[in-house]
Amino acid sequence: MQSKFVIVGGGAGGLELACKLGRKLGPEKVMLVDSRLYHIWKPSLHEVAAGTLDIHQEGLSYQMLAHDNGFTYVYGAMQALDTAANTIEVDAISTQAGETVLPKRTIHFEQLVIAVGSTSNYFGVPGAQEYTISLNATEDAERFRLTLLKLLTKAALEKGGDGTQGVDVVIIGGGATGVELAAELREASGVYAAYGFGHLDPVRDVRITLLEGAPRILAPLPERVSGAALKLLNQRGITVVTDTRVTDIKPDHVTVAKGEVYPSDIVVWAAGIKAPDFLRGLGLPVAKGGQIEVSGELVVKGFPNIYALGDCAQCMGADGKPVPPRAQAAHQQADYLVDTFLRIARGQAPQGKPYAYRDYGSLVSFGQTTSVGSLMGSLRGFNWFVEGFFARMMYTSLHLMHHQAVLGTIRTGVLALARFLIKRTTPLVKLH
Repeated sequence: MQSKFVIVGGGAGGLELACKLGRKLGPEKVMLVDSRLYHIWKPSLHEVAAGTLDIHQEGLSYQMLAHDNGFTYVYGAMQALDTAANTIEVDAISTQAGETVLPKRTIHFEQLVIAVGSTSNYFGVPGAQEYTISLNATEDAERFRLTLLKLLTKAALEKGGDGTQGVDVVIIGGGATGVELAAELREASGVYAAYGFGHLDPVRDVRITLLEGAPRILAPLPERVSGAALKLLNQRGITVVTDTRVTDIKPDHVTVAKGEVYPSDIVVWAAGIKAPDFLRGLGLPVAKGGQIEVSGELVVKGFPNIYALGDCAQCMGADGKPVPPRAQAAHQQADYLVDTFLRIARGQAPQGKPYAYRDYGSLVSFGQTTSVGSLMGSLRGFNWFVEGFFARMMYTSLHLMHHQAVLGTIRTGVLALARFLIKRTTPLVKLH
Protein backbone atom coordinates (compact mmCIF):
# COMPACT_ATOMS: atom_id res chain seq x y z
CA MET A 1 0.00 0.00 0.00
CA GLN A 2 1.17 3.51 -0.70
CA SER A 3 -0.05 7.10 -0.82
CA LYS A 4 1.42 10.52 -1.37
CA PHE A 5 -0.06 11.93 1.85
CA VAL A 6 -0.58 9.55 4.80
CA ILE A 7 -2.29 10.86 7.94
CA VAL A 8 -2.14 8.76 11.12
CA GLY A 9 -4.93 9.62 13.56
CA GLY A 10 -8.55 10.49 12.82
CA GLY A 11 -9.21 12.95 15.62
CA ALA A 12 -10.43 16.48 15.03
CA GLY A 13 -7.28 17.73 13.29
CA GLY A 14 -6.32 14.57 11.41
CA LEU A 15 -9.81 13.91 10.08
CA GLU A 16 -10.36 17.50 8.96
CA LEU A 17 -7.01 17.40 7.16
CA ALA A 18 -7.91 14.12 5.42
CA CYS A 19 -11.35 15.37 4.38
CA LYS A 20 -10.18 18.71 3.00
CA LEU A 21 -7.22 17.17 1.17
CA GLY A 22 -9.29 14.25 -0.11
CA ARG A 23 -11.86 16.52 -1.68
CA LYS A 24 -9.06 18.25 -3.59
CA LEU A 25 -6.69 15.38 -4.43
CA GLY A 26 -8.69 12.14 -4.29
CA PRO A 27 -8.22 8.70 -2.66
CA GLU A 28 -5.14 7.80 -4.71
CA LYS A 29 -3.15 10.55 -2.99
CA VAL A 30 -4.70 10.87 0.50
CA MET A 31 -4.87 8.11 3.13
CA LEU A 32 -6.09 8.14 6.74
CA VAL A 33 -4.99 5.48 9.24
CA ASP A 34 -6.92 5.06 12.50
CA SER A 35 -7.29 2.31 15.10
CA ARG A 36 -11.07 2.77 15.36
CA LEU A 37 -14.00 2.46 12.98
CA TYR A 38 -15.95 5.50 14.14
CA HIS A 39 -15.10 9.13 14.78
CA ILE A 40 -16.55 11.21 17.57
CA TRP A 41 -15.71 14.79 18.48
CA LYS A 42 -13.62 14.28 21.62
CA PRO A 43 -15.00 17.32 23.57
CA SER A 44 -18.40 15.58 23.57
CA LEU A 45 -17.20 12.42 25.37
CA HIS A 46 -18.43 13.75 28.72
CA GLU A 47 -21.97 13.69 27.25
CA VAL A 48 -21.50 10.08 26.14
CA ALA A 49 -20.31 9.20 29.64
CA ALA A 50 -23.32 10.84 31.26
CA GLY A 51 -25.68 9.11 28.82
CA THR A 52 -27.04 12.34 27.33
CA LEU A 53 -25.42 11.57 23.96
CA ASP A 54 -25.77 8.21 22.20
CA ILE A 55 -22.50 7.15 20.60
CA HIS A 56 -24.41 4.94 18.14
CA GLN A 57 -26.15 8.04 16.80
CA GLU A 58 -23.23 10.46 17.17
CA GLY A 59 -20.39 8.32 15.77
CA LEU A 60 -19.38 8.91 12.14
CA SER A 61 -18.04 5.94 10.19
CA TYR A 62 -14.54 6.50 8.82
CA GLN A 63 -15.41 4.30 5.84
CA MET A 64 -18.39 6.53 5.04
CA LEU A 65 -16.32 9.69 5.50
CA ALA A 66 -13.60 8.28 3.24
CA HIS A 67 -16.11 7.50 0.50
CA ASP A 68 -17.81 10.88 0.72
CA ASN A 69 -14.65 12.99 1.00
CA GLY A 70 -12.34 11.20 -1.40
CA PHE A 71 -9.64 9.67 0.80
CA THR A 72 -8.56 6.08 1.51
CA TYR A 73 -9.20 4.72 5.01
CA VAL A 74 -6.97 2.08 6.61
CA TYR A 75 -8.22 0.39 9.80
CA GLY A 76 -5.49 -0.33 12.35
CA ALA A 77 -3.00 1.17 14.78
CA MET A 78 0.40 2.46 13.70
CA GLN A 79 3.09 0.28 15.27
CA ALA A 80 6.39 1.30 13.69
CA LEU A 81 8.04 3.89 11.46
CA ASP A 82 10.97 3.38 9.05
CA THR A 83 12.22 6.87 8.22
CA ALA A 84 14.83 5.59 5.78
CA ALA A 85 12.32 3.60 3.69
CA ASN A 86 9.45 6.10 4.20
CA THR A 87 7.12 3.40 5.51
CA ILE A 88 4.89 2.82 8.51
CA GLU A 89 3.65 -0.50 9.85
CA VAL A 90 -0.03 -0.88 10.76
CA ASP A 91 -0.92 -3.58 13.27
CA ALA A 92 -3.21 -6.51 12.51
CA ILE A 93 -6.91 -6.47 13.42
CA SER A 94 -8.20 -9.55 15.25
CA THR A 95 -11.50 -10.65 16.75
CA GLN A 96 -11.93 -11.28 20.49
CA ALA A 97 -11.48 -14.99 19.73
CA GLY A 98 -8.08 -14.27 18.21
CA GLU A 99 -9.07 -14.72 14.56
CA THR A 100 -7.15 -12.36 12.27
CA VAL A 101 -9.45 -10.12 10.24
CA LEU A 102 -6.77 -7.88 8.72
CA PRO A 103 -3.05 -8.75 8.66
CA LYS A 104 -0.18 -6.40 9.43
CA ARG A 105 0.31 -3.94 6.60
CA THR A 106 3.16 -1.76 5.38
CA ILE A 107 2.30 1.64 3.93
CA HIS A 108 4.70 3.71 1.83
CA PHE A 109 4.37 7.48 2.05
CA GLU A 110 5.82 10.60 0.48
CA GLN A 111 4.54 12.92 3.21
CA LEU A 112 3.50 11.63 6.65
CA VAL A 113 1.38 13.42 9.26
CA ILE A 114 1.19 12.09 12.83
CA ALA A 115 -1.97 13.29 14.58
CA VAL A 116 -2.59 10.64 17.24
CA GLY A 117 -3.78 13.00 19.97
CA SER A 118 -3.10 12.42 23.65
CA THR A 119 -3.77 10.03 26.49
CA SER A 120 -4.06 10.37 30.27
CA ASN A 121 -1.08 11.32 32.40
CA TYR A 122 -1.39 9.64 35.81
CA PHE A 123 1.74 11.31 37.26
CA GLY A 124 2.67 8.11 39.09
CA VAL A 125 -0.27 8.30 41.52
CA PRO A 126 -0.76 4.81 43.04
CA GLY A 127 -3.99 3.19 41.84
CA ALA A 128 -4.79 5.87 39.28
CA GLN A 129 -4.41 3.67 36.23
CA GLU A 130 -6.00 0.62 37.84
CA TYR A 131 -9.02 2.14 39.57
CA THR A 132 -10.06 5.16 37.48
CA ILE A 133 -11.71 5.75 34.12
CA SER A 134 -10.25 8.36 31.77
CA LEU A 135 -12.32 9.79 28.93
CA ASN A 136 -9.73 9.21 26.22
CA ALA A 137 -12.00 7.42 23.76
CA THR A 138 -15.57 6.29 23.15
CA GLU A 139 -15.05 2.92 24.85
CA ASP A 140 -13.94 4.73 28.04
CA ALA A 141 -17.04 6.91 28.03
CA GLU A 142 -19.27 3.88 27.40
CA ARG A 143 -17.57 1.95 30.23
CA PHE A 144 -18.28 4.84 32.60
CA ARG A 145 -21.92 5.05 31.48
CA LEU A 146 -22.58 1.33 31.90
CA THR A 147 -20.84 1.28 35.29
CA LEU A 148 -22.94 4.25 36.42
CA LEU A 149 -26.15 2.53 35.27
CA LYS A 150 -25.23 -0.58 37.27
CA LEU A 151 -24.48 1.50 40.37
CA LEU A 152 -27.73 3.48 40.03
CA THR A 153 -29.71 0.25 39.70
CA LYS A 154 -28.11 -1.19 42.81
CA ALA A 155 -28.65 2.03 44.77
CA ALA A 156 -32.30 2.24 43.72
CA LEU A 157 -32.95 -1.31 44.88
CA GLU A 158 -31.49 -0.59 48.32
CA LYS A 159 -34.17 2.06 48.96
CA GLY A 160 -32.40 3.35 52.03
CA GLY A 161 -33.53 6.93 52.05
CA ASP A 162 -31.22 7.77 54.94
CA GLY A 163 -28.47 9.30 52.82
CA THR A 164 -26.00 6.48 53.42
CA GLN A 165 -26.74 4.64 50.19
CA GLY A 166 -26.49 6.04 46.72
CA VAL A 167 -23.53 6.52 44.40
CA ASP A 168 -20.30 8.41 45.12
CA VAL A 169 -18.65 9.82 42.00
CA VAL A 170 -15.20 11.38 42.37
CA ILE A 171 -13.75 13.38 39.48
CA ILE A 172 -10.04 14.16 39.71
CA GLY A 173 -9.11 17.26 37.74
CA GLY A 174 -10.89 20.61 37.54
CA GLY A 175 -10.13 21.39 33.93
CA ALA A 176 -12.74 21.58 31.19
CA THR A 177 -13.27 17.80 31.02
CA GLY A 178 -13.77 17.38 34.77
CA VAL A 179 -16.01 20.42 35.15
CA GLU A 180 -18.16 19.55 32.13
CA LEU A 181 -18.57 15.94 33.24
CA ALA A 182 -19.60 17.00 36.76
CA ALA A 183 -22.25 19.36 35.43
CA GLU A 184 -23.52 16.87 32.84
CA LEU A 185 -23.75 14.11 35.44
CA ARG A 186 -25.77 16.28 37.79
CA GLU A 187 -28.23 17.11 35.01
CA ALA A 188 -28.39 13.48 33.88
CA SER A 189 -28.91 12.16 37.42
CA GLY A 190 -32.22 14.02 37.60
CA VAL A 191 -33.34 12.41 34.35
CA TYR A 192 -32.27 8.95 35.50
CA ALA A 193 -34.32 9.46 38.68
CA ALA A 194 -37.38 10.16 36.52
CA TYR A 195 -36.75 7.12 34.29
CA GLY A 196 -37.17 4.23 36.67
CA PHE A 197 -34.86 5.23 39.51
CA GLY A 198 -37.57 7.02 41.45
CA HIS A 199 -36.24 5.97 44.86
CA LEU A 200 -33.11 8.08 44.29
CA ASP A 201 -32.84 11.75 45.12
CA PRO A 202 -30.61 13.21 42.36
CA VAL A 203 -28.59 15.41 44.73
CA ARG A 204 -28.65 13.39 47.96
CA ASP A 205 -28.06 9.97 46.44
CA VAL A 206 -25.78 10.83 43.49
CA ARG A 207 -22.92 12.54 45.28
CA ILE A 208 -20.38 14.21 42.99
CA THR A 209 -17.01 15.44 44.26
CA LEU A 210 -14.54 17.36 42.09
CA LEU A 211 -10.90 17.45 43.27
CA GLU A 212 -8.47 19.98 41.77
CA GLY A 213 -4.79 20.52 42.60
CA ALA A 214 -4.68 24.18 41.57
CA PRO A 215 -6.07 27.01 43.72
CA ARG A 216 -9.11 27.26 41.42
CA ILE A 217 -10.90 25.19 38.79
CA LEU A 218 -10.38 26.03 35.10
CA ALA A 219 -7.04 27.55 36.07
CA PRO A 220 -5.91 28.42 32.49
CA LEU A 221 -9.07 30.51 31.92
CA PRO A 222 -9.82 34.01 33.27
CA GLU A 223 -10.82 34.21 36.93
CA ARG A 224 -14.29 35.44 36.07
CA VAL A 225 -14.95 32.27 34.05
CA SER A 226 -13.58 30.14 36.88
CA GLY A 227 -15.74 31.95 39.43
CA ALA A 228 -18.88 31.59 37.35
CA ALA A 229 -18.18 27.89 36.86
CA LEU A 230 -17.69 27.34 40.58
CA LYS A 231 -20.97 29.09 41.33
CA LEU A 232 -22.84 26.90 38.84
CA LEU A 233 -21.32 23.73 40.29
CA ASN A 234 -22.21 24.79 43.83
CA GLN A 235 -25.78 25.53 42.76
CA ARG A 236 -26.00 21.98 41.43
CA GLY A 237 -24.91 20.46 44.72
CA ILE A 238 -21.47 19.40 43.51
CA THR A 239 -18.67 19.40 46.09
CA VAL A 240 -15.59 21.21 44.75
CA VAL A 241 -12.28 20.89 46.61
CA THR A 242 -9.37 22.94 45.24
CA ASP A 243 -5.70 23.17 46.18
CA THR A 244 -5.61 19.48 46.99
CA ARG A 245 -3.35 16.73 45.65
CA VAL A 246 -4.47 13.12 45.25
CA THR A 247 -1.91 10.70 46.70
CA ASP A 248 -3.58 7.30 46.53
CA ILE A 249 -6.61 5.65 44.91
CA LYS A 250 -8.21 2.44 46.08
CA PRO A 251 -11.29 0.60 44.71
CA ASP A 252 -13.61 2.34 47.20
CA HIS A 253 -11.90 5.60 48.20
CA VAL A 254 -9.54 8.40 47.20
CA THR A 255 -6.91 9.82 49.58
CA VAL A 256 -5.41 13.31 49.28
CA ALA A 257 -2.20 14.82 50.63
CA LYS A 258 -3.93 16.51 53.56
CA GLY A 259 -5.17 13.16 54.78
CA GLU A 260 -8.84 13.44 53.84
CA VAL A 261 -10.46 10.34 52.42
CA TYR A 262 -13.29 10.57 49.87
CA PRO A 263 -15.48 7.47 49.42
CA SER A 264 -15.90 6.48 45.78
CA ASP A 265 -17.91 3.99 43.76
CA ILE A 266 -16.56 5.30 40.47
CA VAL A 267 -13.57 7.60 39.84
CA VAL A 268 -12.79 9.62 36.72
CA TRP A 269 -9.23 10.77 36.03
CA ALA A 270 -9.17 14.12 34.22
CA ALA A 271 -6.05 15.59 35.79
CA GLY A 272 -3.71 15.79 32.83
CA ILE A 273 -2.69 14.48 29.44
CA LYS A 274 0.47 13.31 27.69
CA ALA A 275 1.46 12.10 24.25
CA PRO A 276 1.01 8.36 23.57
CA ASP A 277 4.01 6.35 24.80
CA PHE A 278 4.66 4.61 21.47
CA LEU A 279 5.87 7.90 19.96
CA ARG A 280 9.10 7.62 21.94
CA GLY A 281 10.00 4.47 20.02
CA LEU A 282 9.65 5.91 16.52
CA GLY A 283 13.10 7.47 16.36
CA LEU A 284 11.74 11.01 16.16
CA PRO A 285 12.77 13.88 18.47
CA VAL A 286 10.40 14.16 21.43
CA ALA A 287 10.03 16.74 24.20
CA LYS A 288 10.06 15.98 27.92
CA GLY A 289 6.32 15.32 27.88
CA GLY A 290 6.62 12.87 25.01
CA GLN A 291 5.29 15.16 22.27
CA ILE A 292 7.02 15.16 18.90
CA GLU A 293 9.10 18.31 18.42
CA VAL A 294 8.10 20.25 15.32
CA SER A 295 9.18 23.49 13.68
CA GLY A 296 6.95 26.47 13.04
CA GLU A 297 5.93 24.79 9.78
CA LEU A 298 4.81 21.70 11.77
CA VAL A 299 7.71 19.71 10.27
CA VAL A 300 9.32 17.17 12.61
CA LYS A 301 12.81 18.42 13.37
CA GLY A 302 15.36 16.61 11.18
CA PHE A 303 12.74 14.88 9.00
CA PRO A 304 11.54 17.18 6.19
CA ASN A 305 8.73 14.91 4.94
CA ILE A 306 7.21 14.07 8.34
CA TYR A 307 4.76 16.40 10.13
CA ALA A 308 2.87 16.32 13.42
CA LEU A 309 -0.15 18.27 14.67
CA GLY A 310 -2.50 18.48 17.63
CA ASP A 311 -1.92 17.21 21.15
CA CYS A 312 0.92 14.86 20.14
CA ALA A 313 3.06 17.70 18.74
CA GLN A 314 5.05 20.32 20.60
CA CYS A 315 4.89 23.47 18.52
CA MET A 316 6.27 26.66 20.01
CA GLY A 317 4.18 29.80 19.60
CA ALA A 318 5.38 33.32 18.91
CA ASP A 319 5.53 33.93 22.68
CA GLY A 320 8.04 31.11 23.12
CA LYS A 321 5.49 28.88 24.87
CA PRO A 322 4.07 25.60 23.51
CA VAL A 323 0.78 25.87 21.64
CA PRO A 324 -1.92 24.62 24.08
CA PRO A 325 -3.48 21.19 23.47
CA ARG A 326 -6.89 22.41 22.36
CA ALA A 327 -9.26 21.41 19.59
CA GLN A 328 -9.03 24.89 18.07
CA ALA A 329 -5.24 24.52 17.74
CA ALA A 330 -5.61 21.17 15.93
CA HIS A 331 -8.23 22.72 13.63
CA GLN A 332 -5.94 25.63 12.77
CA GLN A 333 -2.95 23.36 12.21
CA ALA A 334 -5.00 21.14 9.90
CA ASP A 335 -5.91 24.18 7.78
CA TYR A 336 -2.28 25.23 7.71
CA LEU A 337 -1.19 21.81 6.43
CA VAL A 338 -3.97 21.72 3.82
CA ASP A 339 -2.39 24.80 2.23
CA THR A 340 1.12 23.31 2.59
CA PHE A 341 0.21 20.00 0.96
CA LEU A 342 -1.79 21.55 -1.86
CA ARG A 343 1.29 23.60 -2.69
CA ILE A 344 3.42 20.45 -2.64
CA ALA A 345 0.93 18.65 -4.90
CA ARG A 346 1.08 21.53 -7.39
CA GLY A 347 4.87 21.73 -7.23
CA GLN A 348 4.79 25.22 -5.72
CA ALA A 349 7.08 26.77 -3.14
CA PRO A 350 6.20 26.54 0.62
CA GLN A 351 4.00 29.15 2.26
CA GLY A 352 6.94 31.15 3.53
CA LYS A 353 5.43 31.79 6.93
CA PRO A 354 5.13 29.54 10.00
CA TYR A 355 1.92 28.44 11.65
CA ALA A 356 0.68 31.01 14.17
CA TYR A 357 -1.77 29.98 16.89
CA ARG A 358 -4.75 32.26 17.43
CA ASP A 359 -6.67 31.96 20.68
CA TYR A 360 -10.37 32.61 20.07
CA GLY A 361 -11.29 31.93 23.67
CA SER A 362 -12.78 28.96 25.52
CA LEU A 363 -16.28 27.76 26.31
CA VAL A 364 -17.25 25.27 29.02
CA SER A 365 -20.53 23.35 28.88
CA PHE A 366 -22.81 23.06 31.93
CA GLY A 367 -25.42 20.64 30.69
CA GLN A 368 -27.80 20.99 27.79
CA THR A 369 -28.95 24.54 28.48
CA THR A 370 -26.05 26.74 29.59
CA SER A 371 -22.33 27.36 29.19
CA VAL A 372 -19.73 29.87 30.36
CA GLY A 373 -16.53 31.10 28.78
CA SER A 374 -14.50 33.90 27.31
CA LEU A 375 -14.13 35.09 23.73
CA MET A 376 -10.89 36.70 22.65
CA GLY A 377 -11.09 40.07 20.96
CA SER A 378 -8.92 41.46 18.19
CA LEU A 379 -6.93 43.48 20.74
CA ARG A 380 -4.23 41.53 22.54
CA GLY A 381 -5.30 40.49 26.03
CA PHE A 382 -8.90 41.66 25.58
CA ASN A 383 -11.75 39.19 26.03
CA TRP A 384 -15.48 39.07 26.58
CA PHE A 385 -17.13 37.01 29.30
CA VAL A 386 -20.16 35.05 28.05
CA GLU A 387 -22.61 32.80 29.87
CA GLY A 388 -26.09 31.31 29.73
CA PHE A 389 -28.09 30.29 26.68
CA PHE A 390 -26.05 32.46 24.29
CA ALA A 391 -22.83 30.77 25.41
CA ARG A 392 -24.50 27.37 25.06
CA MET A 393 -25.46 28.13 21.46
CA MET A 394 -21.90 29.16 20.72
CA TYR A 395 -20.60 25.95 22.31
CA THR A 396 -22.97 23.91 20.14
CA SER A 397 -21.83 25.81 17.06
CA LEU A 398 -18.25 24.58 17.63
CA HIS A 399 -19.46 21.00 17.26
CA LEU A 400 -21.41 21.92 14.15
CA MET A 401 -18.38 23.66 12.65
CA HIS A 402 -16.38 20.46 13.04
CA HIS A 403 -19.15 18.46 11.37
CA GLN A 404 -19.33 21.02 8.59
CA ALA A 405 -15.62 20.50 7.91
CA VAL A 406 -16.02 16.73 7.51
CA LEU A 407 -19.61 16.40 6.22
CA GLY A 408 -20.28 19.63 4.37
CA THR A 409 -22.83 22.34 5.08
CA ILE A 410 -25.99 20.68 3.79
CA ARG A 411 -25.44 17.32 5.46
CA THR A 412 -24.49 19.02 8.74
CA GLY A 413 -27.75 20.96 8.67
CA VAL A 414 -29.79 17.83 7.95
CA LEU A 415 -27.96 15.93 10.70
CA ALA A 416 -28.57 18.70 13.23
CA LEU A 417 -32.29 18.75 12.38
CA ALA A 418 -32.54 14.96 12.55
CA ARG A 419 -30.91 14.84 15.97
CA PHE A 420 -33.20 17.59 17.23
CA LEU A 421 -36.24 15.56 16.14
CA ILE A 422 -34.85 12.28 17.49
CA LYS A 423 -34.40 13.86 20.93
CA ARG A 424 -38.13 14.58 20.96
CA THR A 425 -38.99 10.89 20.50
CA THR A 426 -36.31 9.13 22.58
CA PRO A 427 -35.30 9.17 26.28
CA LEU A 428 -33.18 12.14 27.36
CA VAL A 429 -30.52 9.68 28.55
CA LYS A 430 -29.44 6.32 27.17
CA LEU A 431 -30.94 3.65 29.43
CA HIS A 432 -29.40 0.45 28.06
